[in-house]
Amino acid sequence: MSILTRAADLLYTFRFLKLLVTPFEKTEAYKLGIIDKNGKRDKDMLIDTPEKKAAYTAFQKLVFNIKKIMAKAPGGGSRIASYAAALYLLKDNYNISDKEMDLILEEMDLDKLDFIKEEVEWFIVEDNQLSPGTYRIKNESMIINNFNDVVKAKDKILVKEDNKPVGDIFGLDVYKVIHKPTNQKMYVTSSELYKWVYGQI
Repeated sequence: MSILTRAADLLYTFRFLKLLVTPFEKTEAYKLGIIDKNGKRDKDMLIDTPEKKAAYTAFQKLVFNIKKIMAKAPGGGSRIASYAAALYLLKDNYNISDKEMDLILEEMDLDKLDFIKEEVEWFIVEDNQLSPGTYRIKNESMIINNFNDVVKAKDKILVKEDNKPVGDIFGLDVYKVIHKPTNQKMYVTSSELYKWVYGQI
């Protein structure tokens, strides 16, 4: 890997950490009215100037959504699983190294041991595949292609045949699935899912 590539990865890591610890109210996106004090995007605000585009890039949108997931996710294993999927999205899109992910974990006050699976989910089958079918997601999340935080808790998730892990982060397998309401791809860990039963709300 070239020195320039490593330098760019390190820059993304530090930008991520800085944005992660910066309150929404102190960001340019907030000052320009693009997001509110909770990081929620104002859909009526057009991103139509260079200043607004610089204040709300795809990278910033991803970090803002990770911050919102962190704030909303309940404690325990499902919270850690939500972090894992969101951090994998960051790692996958910006080629963040494991060493740089360790820095991010440290800043988030998390330990790698927090990510160790406490139980094996019953819907994991041969070769660590997710059993095909429809599931529900426990916490809010985001889709892959534009980092939108459109995935709500209890949304239906479709797992297709031969769904093997696309990667892992901190020992948790990460899967690519379909968010049924938007028909968009997203990343999940098995701990974020529960089986949907027909007729269940």
